[in-house]
Amino acid sequence: MTDPLVAAAVAARARAYAPYSNFSVGAALRDERGHIFAGCNVENAAYPQGVCAEAGALSALVLAGGRRVTEVAVAGAGLCTPCGGCRQKLREFGGPDLTIHICAPDGTVTRSFTLSELLPHSFGPENLA
Repeated sequence: MTDPLVAAAVAARARAYAPYSNFSVGAALRDERGHIFAGCNVENAAYPQGVCAEAGALSALVLAGGRRVTEVAVAGAGLCTPCGGCRQKLREFGGPDLTIHICAPDGTVTRSFTLSELLPHSFGPENLA
């Protein structure tokens, strides 16, 4: 595992708080400046109150002044793609051509998608311009 983006997603997965589902997820985003931001899923006993790994990484990106996501890595068990809500959140900061790498727990990239493959005909900021 030599890609720092993938390494950050795998490291974030190791820090996830998933005592209820035991389904740990880590995500890492690269922004327009080349900086990497990571997040992990954080569960809550009141299930709808949990936070996805992608949302945590996006919060870190925005806090640091980033505004554009250029690449994403998600590390989980199996083919762990972003949920529907996170796909829309990623669309806010990345275009249809945004690459999302899906990684195994060991950092092997098992598949890559564009955001348009995961969220076809999406609604983005330009729709409100």
